[in-house]
Order: sequence, then C-alpha cells, then structure tokens
Amino acid sequence: MSSPGYMLRDIPQEQRPRERMLHHGAGALSHAELLAILLRTGTKQESAIHVAQRILSEAGSLRSLVDFSIEELVRIKGVGPAKAVQLKAGIELGQRLSQSKLPSSPTIRSPRDAADLLMEQLRYLQKEHFVCLFLNTKNHVIAQETLSMGSLNAAIVHPREVFRAAIKCSSASLICAHNHPSGDPTPSPEDIKLTKRLLEAGDIVGIEVLDHVVIGDGKFVSLKEQGFI
Repeated sequence: MSSPGYMLRDIPQEQRPRERMLHHGAGALSHAELLAILLRTGTKQESAIHVAQRILSEAGSLRSLVDFSIEELVRIKGVGPAKAVQLKAGIELGQRLSQSKLPSSPTIRSPRDAADLLMEQLRYLQKEHFVCLFLNTKNHVIAQETLSMGSLNAAIVHPREVFRAAIKCSSASLICAHNHPSGDPTPSPEDIKLTKRLLEAGDIVGIEVLDHVVIGDGKFVSLKEQGFI
C-alpha cells in the first residue's frame, strides 16, 4: 500500500504553487502546479499537487485533458463536482483566449476615414453629439469618446474637456466630429470658432487637432479640407 502523499502544509512556504507564482510568474510553474492552483485544495490524504499529478497521469497529457468532461473528471480520485467545474472553467478560458484576436484599431488617413467611422453612429441623431477620436503616433484610433450632447442646433463643449480626455488616454493627436441633425453638414460660425479654440489649446498642450468633421445625413464636411485647420 502506497504511503500517503505529503500535504501542502509540509511544503516550505516559498515552494508552494501560489507563492511561486507570485514571486516567479506563471511561466515558472509546472502543469501540475498550475492545475493545483485551480483545484485550490487537495484531500485529507493528498496535497492539491498530488491530485493534479494524478489528473495529468490519467489524462495522458495536458492536451488530452481538454477533452475530459466534468463527469470524467469527477471519476478521478480527489476530484469532486466543484473541482471539476473549476478545472473545466479554466480550460475553457484558455481555449477562448487562444482563439481570440486583438481588436484591430481603425487607422485614420483622411477625413473620409473619420467620416466613415462615425457616419452611421451620428447621422440619425436628433441632438448634436460632439465626439473625439483619439489617435496614437501611427494614426490608429486608440479611443473614442462623446464629450457633449447639445440641443437641436448647438453642441457645447469646452477645450478643457477635450484635452483632459486626450491626456487620459495618452493620445498623440485627435479628430473632433459632431453631427448636424438637419442633415446639412455645412459648418456654422460656431463650429469654426470652436475649431480655432481647440487648435489654440492643442498647440499649448502639445496634442495636435488634425481635423473637425461635421457629419450630415450621408454627407460630411472637413474643416481641414475647408482651410480652417
């Protein structure tokens, strides 16, 4: 009859899986140690590491463990329904992560790119929404934020709000945009005045205002193309 396995309390503190992960990172741990962390506890006779080692032994490999059902896991000594669910949840998260991709960031190369990105969001709104696209040094959109919602014919925004948001996301430059509920994107005198204030503020804080795009119903006007920037 085999002797009972050592318990976690018998392992020096610095050699326990959780402590090793905290000090050395997950990459330093063995498959069994990582499984032991998911299991959290062992049994009265065995440590979580021993249970994890037996799970790997019965599965044959870590890859084969992916195909184990909860029912199959429960049949392994020391694994009850709660531990089986924990293991399956961890495995499922790993699979989802392996299949996921970083979301692609839109790149703004022209006023048309900005208008295309925002047109369907803004063209049907009944109030003016002032939106900023925050860009990195490669003109990738790193954030988008609606900073003001105005009345039917006026959006009220202060440069302070715009550049506070830009600094918060470490933006290198930005593009402003707002919609005209009338559907006519012709810039108003107020639009031009706001654009000039934003340009002045951008010069002070070192964040370039690349454009101010006015969105209408399927149409847009770029104040940069109009010569105001």
